[in-house]
Amino acid sequence: MLNKRLMFAILFGLMLAAGAVQAGGDAAKGAELAEDCAGCHGDDGKGDEDNPPLAGMDEASMVKALQAFKSGERVDEGEMMGMYAEDLSEQDMADLAAYYATK
Repeated sequence: MLNKRLMFAILFGLMLAAGAVQAGGDAAKGAELAEDCAGCHGDDGKGDEDNPPLAGMDEASMVKALQAFKSGERVDEGEMMGMYAEDLSEQDMADLAAYYATK
């Protein structure tokens, strides 16, 4: 019985920690990270005919998309997003999401 309680406590703690990272995005740090995104998605994050807009994107949706690119679950035509996302930490993803949600 103790093992089940311990496992539940650990799982609950991990879920809280993951939520804190996503909820704790720093838009100012995201603005710095977004400099790498501007080449394809534009300085304003509004995209173009070849690249989707990021400006105004829901934070949770952006984090989920970046996680999918990083894991290889989602692949873009040129595979640029996978290469970019592989170097992002969970906090970096949250920061980018916080930044673009404010645009």
